[in-house]
Amino acid sequence: MPLIPVVPENHSHVLAEFDCLDPLLSALRLDSGRLKCTCLAVSRKWLALGTSAGGLHLIQKEGWKQRLILTHKEGSITEVACCPHDEDFIAVATSQGLVVVWELQLERRGRPERVGVSWEHRGRAISALCWDTSALRVFVGDTGGKVSFLRAGSSKMGKGSAFVIFPVQTVTTVDSRVVQLGYQDGRLLVSSLTRCYLCDTEREKFWRVGNKERDGEYGACFFPQNRGLLVGQPPLLYSARPGSRIWEASFNGEVLSTHQFKQPLACPPLPLIPYRDEPQHYNPVQKSPQSIAFQKLLYFGDQNLLTWTDSAVYIFTPQNGQVLLWTEVKDLLDIAVYRNELFCLHGSGRLSHLSLLSAERCVERLLRREAWPLAAMVCCMFQHTITTSRARKAIPIDRLEHLRSQLSSNTDLELTGQLEEVITKLEPLDSASSSRRSSISSHESFNVLDCGIYRVISRRGSQSDEETSSLINHSMSEEERLKEFSFVQEDDQVDPDPQSSERLEAERSEQGLHFHLPLSFRPKPPRIALQAVKDSVSSFVKKTTERINTLQMNSELWQRPEFKDSGHSDTSASASYSEEMDNEVYDEMPNAEADTQELQSATERAVSQIQDPLVLLDPVCLGETLQEWLAVLQRILGPGEHRSGEERWDYLNSCSERQEESLMSSGERTESVTEEKKEESRELEEKEDQCDSTEKKTGIPNGIPPEPVRVVSPKPVPSDLLANLTQLATLYAEMRCFGKQQDEVLGCTPFLRSYFFLLDQERVRRMCLLCHQDQPQVQSSFIEAMLDLTRSSKVVEVIQRGDLMRSLRSLRELQPWSAPPLLAHLHRLYQKHREAAVRSFTQFYPTITPADVMTMAQQGHFLAYLDNLVQSRTEEHRLSFLQNLLEPESLRQDWLELALTHDAPQRCDTLSPDGQPRWHSHRFSWGYGRLLSLLIRLPADLSSKQKMAETCRSHGYWTGYIYLCCELQCRKEAFSTICQLDDIRLLEEADGVAPQTLEEWRLLIQLSQRCSSEVDSEPATGVNGSSRSNGSAGPGGKISPENLTLMLARTAGPDRAMAVLEECGVQVVLSPHSKLVCELLRVTEKRQRAMIQTMLERCDRFLWSQHA
Repeated sequence: MPLIPVVPENHSHVLAEFDCLDPLLSALRLDSGRLKCTCLAVSRKWLALGTSAGGLHLIQKEGWKQRLILTHKEGSITEVACCPHDEDFIAVATSQGLVVVWELQLERRGRPERVGVSWEHRGRAISALCWDTSALRVFVGDTGGKVSFLRAGSSKMGKGSAFVIFPVQTVTTVDSRVVQLGYQDGRLLVSSLTRCYLCDTEREKFWRVGNKERDGEYGACFFPQNRGLLVGQPPLLYSARPGSRIWEASFNGEVLSTHQFKQPLACPPLPLIPYRDEPQHYNPVQKSPQSIAFQKLLYFGDQNLLTWTDSAVYIFTPQNGQVLLWTEVKDLLDIAVYRNELFCLHGSGRLSHLSLLSAERCVERLLRREAWPLAAMVCCMFQHTITTSRARKAIPIDRLEHLRSQLSSNTDLELTGQLEEVITKLEPLDSASSSRRSSISSHESFNVLDCGIYRVISRRGSQSDEETSSLINHSMSEEERLKEFSFVQEDDQVDPDPQSSERLEAERSEQGLHFHLPLSFRPKPPRIALQAVKDSVSSFVKKTTERINTLQMNSELWQRPEFKDSGHSDTSASASYSEEMDNEVYDEMPNAEADTQELQSATERAVSQIQDPLVLLDPVCLGETLQEWLAVLQRILGPGEHRSGEERWDYLNSCSERQEESLMSSGERTESVTEEKKEESRELEEKEDQCDSTEKKTGIPNGIPPEPVRVVSPKPVPSDLLANLTQLATLYAEMRCFGKQQDEVLGCTPFLRSYFFLLDQERVRRMCLLCHQDQPQVQSSFIEAMLDLTRSSKVVEVIQRGDLMRSLRSLRELQPWSAPPLLAHLHRLYQKHREAAVRSFTQFYPTITPADVMTMAQQGHFLAYLDNLVQSRTEEHRLSFLQNLLEPESLRQDWLELALTHDAPQRCDTLSPDGQPRWHSHRFSWGYGRLLSLLIRLPADLSSKQKMAETCRSHGYWTGYIYLCCELQCRKEAFSTICQLDDIRLLEEADGVAPQTLEEWRLLIQLSQRCSSEVDSEPATGVNGSSRSNGSAGPGGKISPENLTLMLARTAGPDRAMAVLEECGVQVVLSPHSKLVCELLRVTEKRQRAMIQTMLERCDRFLWSQHA
C-alpha cells in the first residue's frame, strides 16, 4: 500500500458513509426500472421518499422501518417537505400541480387524512415547497413564478378546528421560475432565475435583494444567528451569484458583503469515507479555480452552508469565508439535510446516507465497527487533528495502540509504520480529563463492541494470566466453602425457602463467568459477603415472622432452646408468656382512646398558645410550646412503641442464638464456616467504621443507621386532629431546620423521618430547597419518603420499563400536578435516563422549578435543563424570564461559572501563560453561549458586574468580558483586549465597541501600535502552534494603525485622522488603497459641505422672500 498523503491543517472534517440504504430500497421495490424514487425529505424522525408512481413512503429513521405509504392518483411525487415544528404533518406536490398536506395521526393511532388540498398550480410543475416555522402553512412555488400558500387545518384541536377560511391564497408572482423558497420569522425568501425577493407576509411588503440580476438556477436561504453574543440578532440571508459567489444580506434584504469561493475551491477535494470500500487517496495536487452555479443553498449543521452539483458536495463556513470541505460524489440529483446528516438521491434512484463528522469522531465510529485499516488511513490523513490533546477525549492513546496491533503485518506494513509515526506525535490529554482515559494495560488485547463496551481478552502464557488463574482458584475455593455453608444452613432451617434451589442453580451457572483481568490485587469475591448478609437477613425475617404468628395464634409450639439437646420441651414458659401478651393487648384497647384524647387536648392547647402573637413572634416561647406538645406526640405516635415491642423479643432472640450455637458446634466444617463468617463481619464492621464520619456529618448520631421514614400513621387519627397535628409538626420541622439550636430534643432530620405522615409535603419541599446546601440529609430524607409514598403508582411501572417518551406521556396524564409526588417520579426518571430525562423536565415548569432540579441532578445535567428552559421562551421574554429564575441573586454568579466550565474551550486555548488573550480566541464556540450572553446582560449592581467580568476574563470568555467592560465604563480594558484579539469586527459590528471620542481613538491607535510591535518581535504562532494569519481573516480584518486610521477618517474626516496620528506620534505608511479612500473621503466631504451651503442659501432666500 503506498504512503497516504496528509491533508492540510485547515481541514478538520470529513464526509463519511456508515449505512447502506440499498436493502431498504430493495424492500420498497424502488430499485427496479419501472419504479424509482423521485424526491426526498428528512426530519428528526422520518425519511420521506416520493416515487414515480405517486406513492410516499414514510421510513422511521430508527431501525429504517417503513411505517406508512400514502398514495396519490394525481401523478408522480415531485416535491415533499416535512413540517419542522410538528412531525405529524407532511406536504406533498404532484406532477399535475396538486399540493396535499397530510396529518399522519400516529400518536392517536388513527388513519392519515388530507387536511389541506390546493389546485392553485394546476397544470404547472411545482418547483419548491417550504413550511412556515410556527404555523400550519405551506408556501408553494412553480415554474411560472407563482407563489402561494396553503393553510392546513388540524383535528388535534377538536371539532371545527380543521375548517379554515380562505385556505389557499396567492402571495406574489415573480418574473421567472421559482428555484428555492425559505421562511424565517415572518418573512418569505423567493429565489428565481433572475433575482432574489424578500416578502413580509404579515405586512405584504416586498424587497429585492441586491440590484444586479442573474440568469440561471441560483438558490438562497436564511442563516439563523443563534450562537454567543449573536443570540437575539435577526437572521442573515445568503443568495448565490454567478462565478462561485454568494451574497450576504441582512434580514431587510440589504447586501452586506460578497463571498468569493472561486479561488478557495482550487484546493483538492477530500475523499469520501465509505462504509465498505477503501476511500480514494487524497490527491494534494492543486486544481484550477472553479466557477460553479450554486443551484440550492441549505443551512446545515453548526453555522454552515451546503450546496451541490451533479458531481460534488460543497460545505462553507460563511462567517469566516472559508471552505470547510468539498467532496466528489457521483450522479447527485437532490439532497435533504437534518443537523449533520445528508441524504443524497442519485440519478440512478439510489440513496446514500452521509454524515459530517470531525476527523476524531470519524475514527471513533470506525473503531466501533472494527474497520481497522480504514480507521488507520483516516488517522494518517488527518494527523494534525488526531495528534492534538483535544482528540484524546474521543480517541485515547490506548485505542490507537490497539488499532496498531490489529493491522496485518503482511498487507498493512506501510500503513502500520505511518500509524506509528502518528502515535509518536500524540499530545497527552490534560489532567482534567485524564480520568476518562482507558486503563487497560499494554499486555492485554480487547475488542470494542458497537455499544462502546470494551471486551478484554487476556493473552495466554503471560505472567498476568498466571496471577489471574491463581486468583480465580482462590475465589473458587472460597465459593465452594460457601456452598458447603449454605448446605448446612438448609439442613438447619425449619421452613426452607422454595426459591433457594433456583438461586443455587443460578449461582452454579454464574461460577463459570470469570473475568481474566491481571489486576495488581483482587479483594475477596463480593458474593461471599453478599451471601452472608442475605442469609442473616433472611433468618432474621423468618424468625420475626414466626414469633409474630405465635403471638397472633396464641400457639404453644415454642421450645426452650437450652433443652433441645436432651430432646425435652418446656411449653409452660411460652404458654405463660403468651397469656401475658394477651392480657396486655386487652389492657391497651381502652388506653388507645385515652391516648387520642390526651393528644387532642395537648394539640388544642398548643394551637391556642401559638395564636397569641407574643408566643408566635418569640422563638424561645414558641420553642417551649412545641417541646411540650412534642413530648405527648412522641409518647403516643412516636417510634418508641416499636422499639419497646422489639425489646419484648430479647428473650426469644437470645434463645434462638443459643439454639444456633448448639447446632453450629456439631462439626468441623461448620466451625470453619463460622470463622469465615466472623472474618466477614469484621470486614463489614471496618467498612461501617469508615462510614461513621460521613454519617455524623449528615446528622446521624453515633453512626447508627437512620430509622426508616414513616409515611403512614401507626394509629388512626381523626381528620380534625390531623389538620392541627400537620400545622404543628410542619412548624416544628421548620424551626428545627432554620433555628440551628444546639440543645434540640429532636433534630430536623430525625423528626422528619419519624413523623413524615404528619407533615405538609409542599411546605417541607420548600424548606428543603432553602436548606439543602447546609443540610442535604433533609432533602434526601424527603425524597426517600416521597419515593415510598408514590411506589404504588402506575407511573412507576411505566418508568421502570425504560421508555422515556411513554414515561413523560404518563406524567402528563397526571395533570393537574402536585409538586412533591411529581418530584418523586422525576427523581426515578432521572436515575433511569440521566441527562436525557433532565432535558425534558422543562415541560413541568413552573410546578417543578430549577431549584428542584438543581438538588436532584448533576451540575452538567442541570445546566442543560436550564438552557432548554430559557430557550423555550420567545426571544423578547428570555431575559426577563431568566431574571425571575434568579432567586436568590447569588445564583447568577454560580450559573455563570457553571456555563463557563462545561462544554467550553480549554483555558490554554483562550489564555496565554501570562493571562492575556490569545489571538482570535474569541472565535471559539461555547456550548452554552446563548445562556452566557443572557447571564451577562442581566441587571446587577456594580460589585456583581465586576465579579462577573473577572470571572469571564479568568475563563477566557472575551466577548462577555468586553461587553461587561463597556457596562462598567472600563473602555480602556475593552480596547486593550480587542487589540490583543486582533479582530476589527469587534469595533465595526452593530454590537461592537466603537470609540466615541478622539481620546479613545488616540488610545486605541497607541494600543494597536504596541500590540503590533509585540507581534513583530515574537514568533507568529497562535493557538496550538497554528499561524496567526491562517487565512481565517484577511488583512482588512486586523487591528492595525492603518485600518484604524481609515475607520477614523470615515468618522471624523481624513484630515482630522491624520492630525490624530501626528499627535500620537505614530508614523503610518498608507497603502495605495488607503490613500485612494482618503482622497475619496475628502472629495465627498467637500461636496457635502458645498451642498449644505447651497441648501442653506436657498432656505435663506426663501425665508427673506416670504418676509418681504
